[in-house]
Amino acid sequence: MHVTAIIAAAGEGRRLGAAVPKQLLQIGDRSILERSVAAFASHERVNDVIVVLPPALATTPPDWLSADDVRVVAGGARRQDSVANAFDRVLPESDVVLVHDAARPFVSPELISRSIDAAAEFGAAIAALPASDTVKRVELEGTQALIVETIPRESVYLAQTPQAFRREVLGAAVALGRGGVEATDEAMLAERAGHPVRVVEGDPANVKITTARDLDAARRQSAVTTRIGTGYDLHRLVEGRPLIIGGVTIPSDQGAFGHSDADVACHAVIDAVLGAVCAGNVGQHYPDTDPRWKGASSIQMVRDTVRLVHARGFAIENVDVTVILERPKIAPFIERIRTELAAALDIAVDCVNVKGKTNEGVDAVGRGEAIAAHAVALLSAGSPVAGSSAK
Repeated sequence: MHVTAIIAAAGEGRRLGAAVPKQLLQIGDRSILERSVAAFASHERVNDVIVVLPPALATTPPDWLSADDVRVVAGGARRQDSVANAFDRVLPESDVVLVHDAARPFVSPELISRSIDAAAEFGAAIAALPASDTVKRVELEGTQALIVETIPRESVYLAQTPQAFRREVLGAAVALGRGGVEATDEAMLAERAGHPVRVVEGDPANVKITTARDLDAARRQSAVTTRIGTGYDLHRLVEGRPLIIGGVTIPSDQGAFGHSDADVACHAVIDAVLGAVCAGNVGQHYPDTDPRWKGASSIQMVRDTVRLVHARGFAIENVDVTVILERPKIAPFIERIRTELAAALDIAVDCVNVKGKTNEGVDAVGRGEAIAAHAVALLSAGSPVAGSSAK
C-alpha cells in the first residue's frame, strides 16, 4: 500500500502575532514545520510527503526539505485550495492520502498508523477526542452570549489531524471544494460528497499551536532534552539454532530460541530505546503471535524502532549493552557487533559500547542453558531532519 502525506503549512498564523509564519517558529532545536514533516517522512508506512507552503516560501524552501521523498507546492487562498494543489501532485500509485496540519508538531507514529488503517478499511477517517466538558450551544445577543441548548457531550468529538482518505475519496472531496463548496477541513468535504467518515482515537499530546500561549506550552512540553531507558532480554539456548548477537552470527553449537532470530542484544537495545520515549516494549511492537516476525531479523527491528523514536522527536545519543553468556566468548566479535548496532541505530560506532560477561556458573545462564543481555540508552530531544533516515 502506497501512502502519501500532505502537510498543510500554507497559512500565515496571524493569531499568534509573530513576525514570521508560525510554522517556522522554533520548538527546541527545530521548527514547528520540521517536527511535523519529520513525523511523517520518518514513518515506516509513509512513502512520500507533500508540504504546502505560502507561495513566497515555496519558491525558496528550507534546505532540509530537499529530501527525495519530500516535495513542496505553493498553497492557495484557502486551506481547501492548498490541499487541492497538493492533491494534484499525489502520485498515481498512491492508495491512501493523509492530510495533517503543520501546527500539530507532536503527532505520534501510532496515531499516524491508526489513521492509515482506518482510511484503508473504511475510505475516510479523522483523529478526534471525545469532549470531556459539558458542551453548550450559544447565541449572541449584542455582546452577550446566551445559552440556548446543552448538547450531550457523548455525541461531541474534537477533531484533530491527520485526516486520512483513500485516494478516490479525497479526490471526490477536492472536486467538491473546487466546485464552490466551502469547508473547514477535508473530512467535511468528504461528508458533503456522500462518504461516511470514521473517527479514530486521537491523542491529547497532539496539540495544535494557534496562540502565543499554545506556543509557550509546546516549548515547555519539549523542554526535556534527555531521556534514559533500560532494556533486558533472555532466551534459552538450544541446538540447531544460529547464535546471533547484535546482528552478528557467532560460531556456536547452540543458538537462542525465539520467534524471531532471538538476538538478545538487539531486543535489549529495542527495549531500552522504547523505554526512553515511553513507547512500550519489544513484545508490543514485534509480538511473537504475529507471523510477520517469524524468523525476522532483529537488527531490522532496531532500524524500525529508530524510525519510531525519530518520529517522536528524539535522537539516540549512545547505548551500552552487556551480554551475559558462558560460552562461546564474544570478545573476538565485539567490534563487529558495535559496527552493526551503530549502523542500525544511525549513530557513530564510538557511541555504542558492548561488553561480554559470564554468570560465574550461577543459574540457567551460568549453566550454559540461556543467554541474557542488559542495555541502557540515552536519547535527546531533536530527531534527524526529514528524509535523513532511510525507510
